[in-house]
Amino acid sequence: MPRTLADWLAFIERQHPQSIAMGLERVRAVAARLGLERPATRVVTVGGTNGKGSTVAFIEAIARAQGLRVAAYTSPHLLRFNERIRIDGREVEDAELIAGFAAVEAARGEVPLTYFEYATLCALWLFQRAQLDLAVLEVGLGGRLDAVNLVDADAAVITTVDLDHQEWLGHDTEAIGFEKAGIARPFKPLVLGDDDPPSSVLRHAYAIGASAWRIANDFFAEPVDAAHWRWREVGYEIVLPLPMQAQGAPVQLRNAACAIAALRALDLPLDDAAIARGVDTAAVAGRLQRFQRDGVEVLVDVGHNPQAARALAGWLRAHPGRRTRAVYAALGDKDAAGVVRALEGVVEAWHCAGSRAAGTRGIEVAELLQRLHGEMAEDSSHADVADALRAALAQAAPDGRVLVFGSFHAAAEALRLLGGDA
Repeated sequence: MPRTLADWLAFIERQHPQSIAMGLERVRAVAARLGLERPATRVVTVGGTNGKGSTVAFIEAIARAQGLRVAAYTSPHLLRFNERIRIDGREVEDAELIAGFAAVEAARGEVPLTYFEYATLCALWLFQRAQLDLAVLEVGLGGRLDAVNLVDADAAVITTVDLDHQEWLGHDTEAIGFEKAGIARPFKPLVLGDDDPPSSVLRHAYAIGASAWRIANDFFAEPVDAAHWRWREVGYEIVLPLPMQAQGAPVQLRNAACAIAALRALDLPLDDAAIARGVDTAAVAGRLQRFQRDGVEVLVDVGHNPQAARALAGWLRAHPGRRTRAVYAALGDKDAAGVVRALEGVVEAWHCAGSRAAGTRGIEVAELLQRLHGEMAEDSSHADVADALRAALAQAAPDGRVLVFGSFHAAAEALRLLGGDA
């Protein structure tokens, strides 16, 4: 049997012929053998195209500020697998993960599990033993057939629905919305972060009796001044500090608003001071994470699809005054041209990088440039993100800005080079 965490991670990566295998039958069978029931007194499941990790962080921070014992499961990780599983504000130790993986391996018998399914079962096994008030679970892909959907949540959140992972979820937002709506449960709250969600989401909620709670309809997030915003619903409102997370980007107000809505939907204590403290302190790496290098502002973001790129463009337009260079490394299954078009007019120069370090989904920079032919006025090519970032920093004006984005792998490479110190 594997002995170290690195050994276990290498082992579980080899146990299924596919990196993604949709469906709950296998994971449900192993969960039954493990005796997994509810991971906490209350459970919130968070799905969506973008914003899941930040929404989880807001829910976790607010609930912990309330004094609750909280665990969070997210994916993927940036620098360490341990990032994926947090209990009471701390990443779990290697020894805990090893024990969880050993339990899953002993229970699975001949059932093949993917890497993500191993991780999900390990997290649920650890959570069940931690005597939690609340577990917050981030969906990996889609929702209806994702391993996280093994758990019946007390409230579900769908942050956004847009085009991504079409080869698995469908080729339009209606099909994708139906898959994501699968995390809703009959007669339970379903928080929606889109002003106008796909009709497939609303139809499914209606069909099962889930209570859809929509932003800009049932609850609202409104700017107040340069440092504050207001969350409100009928009969209640609260003025809050702008999130520290991602420097108060508009999309983060939506994520924070959805987090507050989900918590208010639960039968748990929640006071104004806890909401304010949680919104103010929630943080997750790789979301417009800021560094300074010799006067140059460096922003690292995990954004990897056109919707995320539009949000980045909106933030850049709202923070003018610095000429922006972009370091961009896409995975092979992403709409690279759509991403670049979304940033037209706010990026003055592009440093494109290969992503072979990401494994089978990575591509060489030559292929990326071929896909982007005609989409950018100026570009340079680099073997990897580290080389591209060094070149961008060398060529940036002393008061310039460098944006590094394109995938979790690109963000991780940048964070390693930058040393992780903001």
